[in-house]
Amino acid sequence: MRLKTLLITLTALLALASCKTEFTALLESNDIPTKYAKAFELFEAKKYSRAAEMFESLTVLTSGLPQDDTVQFYWGLSNYKYADYVTAEGNFEKFIDVYPSSPFTEQAKFLRLDCLYRSTYRYELDQQPTYRALTAISQFILENKNSEYIPRCREMLDDLKGRLELKAYKGAWLYYHMEDYLAAHYALKNVLKENADNRYREDILYFTAMSSYKYALNSVPSKQRERYMTFVDDYFNLISEFPENVHRKELDGLYAKAQKFISKTPEATENTENNDNIK
Repeated sequence: MRLKTLLITLTALLALASCKTEFTALLESNDIPTKYAKAFELFEAKKYSRAAEMFESLTVLTSGLPQDDTVQFYWGLSNYKYADYVTAEGNFEKFIDVYPSSPFTEQAKFLRLDCLYRSTYRYELDQQPTYRALTAISQFILENKNSEYIPRCREMLDDLKGRLELKAYKGAWLYYHMEDYLAAHYALKNVLKENADNRYREDILYFTAMSSYKYALNSVPSKQRERYMTFVDDYFNLISEFPENVHRKELDGLYAKAQKFISKTPEATENTENNDNIK
């Protein structure tokens, strides 16, 4: 039984070695028709890594020939299908420059954008690739208004913008999590100052109000009245825009407490502690 298994394994290895030898020999040959057919055979069989190798080897041989743009495009497409988006993006970028009028050019432009999009990172990580993709996609939409790829481009654009908006929101919220309420209040307001249409606007307004309330709560008595008034302003900013906010009951309770404190005479508040330092 073991001998039979060993023989099967050896036969398989020999077949694999023979296959590799055949592939390598063809890869190194100058037989354009055979290599061309083999490259597409590999592509159709979804052996994209090997197809990319074969198409790449063909690029030198077909330079200046009618099939050159096809070979160059499918070299990039093979890398794309293999999920090597960095290499594919370079392939498509070069293709667009060299063959601006090819039947494959519009698709190459879109696939390059898709490569850029797929090479971006989660919002917690470096967003430079996101900015690069945003710029390229926006330019494509501007220059190709009737393209069939516009709907998908808009989806990618929306997703990337959302990622940046989430990063801005979470970066400011981190101060709140660290209980640095003054810094949180400033950072959260600054997020909306830079982008009033941030899709997390409601949450940002909520944590802005909570930051001002907790900052007032933890302040020395002589500073609380003024700081509770800031909370009241933030409270109305939120409920006037989002009256059905899920935290409305909680916020209404805090507002009542703040109003009760504010209603005290300024003199009574200030006399509580005359020489306080700001917390």
